[in-house]
Amino acid sequence: MKTAIATVSISGDLKEKLAAIAAAGFDGVEIFENDFLAYDASPREVGQMVRDHGLEISLFQPFRDFEGMPEPQRTRAFDRAERKFDLMQDLGTDLVLICSNVSPISLGGIDRAADDFRALGERAAARDIRIGYEALCWGRHVNDHRDAWEIVRRADHPNVGLILDSFHTLARKIDPETIRSIPGNKIFFVQLADAPQISMDLLYWSRHFRNMPGEGDLDVTAFMRAVAATGYDGMLSLEIFNDQFRSGSARSISADGHRSLVYLMDQVSRVEPDVRIAVPDMPERISVNGIEFVEFATSDAEADSLGSVLQTLGFAKTGQHISKKVELWRQGDINIVLNTEHEGFAHSSYVTHGTNVCDIGLKVEDAQATVARAKALGASPFEQAVGPGELQIPAIRGLGGGVMHFVDRKSELAKLWEVEFTPVTEGSSAEDAGLTRIDHVAETMGYGEMLTWLLFYTSIFETEKTPMVDVVDPAGLVRSQAVENSEGTFRITLNGAENYKTLAGHFLMENFGSAVQHLAFETNDIFASAAALLKNGFKPLTISPNYYEDLDARFGLEEDFLDAVKSHGILYDRDDQGGEYFQLYSPFFGEGFFFEIIERRGGYSGYGAANAQFRIAAQKRHMRAKGTPKR
Repeated sequence: MKTAIATVSISGDLKEKLAAIAAAGFDGVEIFENDFLAYDASPREVGQMVRDHGLEISLFQPFRDFEGMPEPQRTRAFDRAERKFDLMQDLGTDLVLICSNVSPISLGGIDRAADDFRALGERAAARDIRIGYEALCWGRHVNDHRDAWEIVRRADHPNVGLILDSFHTLARKIDPETIRSIPGNKIFFVQLADAPQISMDLLYWSRHFRNMPGEGDLDVTAFMRAVAATGYDGMLSLEIFNDQFRSGSARSISADGHRSLVYLMDQVSRVEPDVRIAVPDMPERISVNGIEFVEFATSDAEADSLGSVLQTLGFAKTGQHISKKVELWRQGDINIVLNTEHEGFAHSSYVTHGTNVCDIGLKVEDAQATVARAKALGASPFEQAVGPGELQIPAIRGLGGGVMHFVDRKSELAKLWEVEFTPVTEGSSAEDAGLTRIDHVAETMGYGEMLTWLLFYTSIFETEKTPMVDVVDPAGLVRSQAVENSEGTFRITLNGAENYKTLAGHFLMENFGSAVQHLAFETNDIFASAAALLKNGFKPLTISPNYYEDLDARFGLEEDFLDAVKSHGILYDRDDQGGEYFQLYSPFFGEGFFFEIIERRGGYSGYGAANAQFRIAAQKRHMRAKGTPKR
């Protein structure tokens, strides 16, 4: 599979863009004309710079307002094309993109346009140059790939072909199945882009909100399946206009782009057996059966404090690592690991971030296959020295430089706790609070990172994304989106902060980067758990009485029920199908980390988004009461 990306998709000058594109593993690059014009080097020097990076110039673009022009503009258009052919030859590329005309003086007519392309094809052939025609979805006369194909078909010239762009087809809701009737050898180039489903002007939507395949709401997979069915085996390229991408890290966005193309073609190849585009071999998306453990990197002193918090939550210390300063705390199927080592990865994580979740262990069917798929999709493997008697647990790098380990039941990894930990027999004064498992992990990041981690989780694991929601913080919005599997055994919420005044932004600043901000534990009886927590000395987050007045007004709750949720500081939500959700929050540990206890009833599948602003307001009051500066 040969991949490319347009220079317009990422930030930096042309030299910086090329370095990022090459580092991400692309084979080629689309040179966007403005990027070339703004760079202070000759065409030959730019062409050599591209080749020095191990890349090819797959496409020069765009050439605008060509077909169907009246005189004298028609003659001028041909003259302009000749000048671009000169430039292309100096650059060392043979394919140019001509987009459908948007000029108000252009003339319609399929035959007129075909005649223009036939004539230009003759000129291009004399230079060994090929012309690709693309239908812009806002084109004046041609805005549909079917019309563009008809023009190419009637032009009937070997140097004139079609360029397809998923955005232009899908934004107009044109059935991508219509592509299957186009001969693959007449498709000269394929550009791919996704986008969130937004009702707005097509040009503005395209120029500001495109994103990588798999990051938006368009069915790019169906589009690419249709392209593959034509027998097309050429370059797959990304043309992404996105304000956020053009101000972000060129290397990060390029890496996301390459991952998105590999993931896309992996999906296509599994349903289109005759795909002629070679696809990297990898296992299928990985099914996650649950979260095996969460590990905190901490210090001796802070481990004592964190252990005390865990005790109030009903956890008991049940194991000590055979050779390391690592403790195992358990309740139900929840395993919490406290690592106070003075060397190694966890120690480095603590030095950088303070006490934090440095490692998440997932239960999967095949741990080795999980790492194999992750590596094929560009994830970084993780290894560190294994001590005597320890297991080599497959792992990759995750959010914020953290780690994800994988355990399965088909190998010796199934005996992780028996092999690496010695049971602790000392009793615990804490009462089991009935917490059964980890319902979800909440990760906080800058808003610009959300799409990166969305693609990371959905491409590696058998998960789907939920719609994005806005969480109202008194200091601004936080964007939240969940990634989850259909069984509900693996749920991650991604929370993107847009400024440091929000609670999420404060946590990012104090933590020095993206990290897990809270863990949500599930219970089968929130009221029984709340009573047990109270006996353990747990002090829940104090919720405003005004919240409960409004809760009664919204849902018409029974008086005893309302008194019960209010007395325990429980937040409540109900969906349209009658599903119910209960939330109970701990105060902060450190600079913004907290625990949540939840109960789901009647098939409730959300995360209590309606309660988030009230929880945040209560947390900010708690911060001020502790003397933490208001952010």
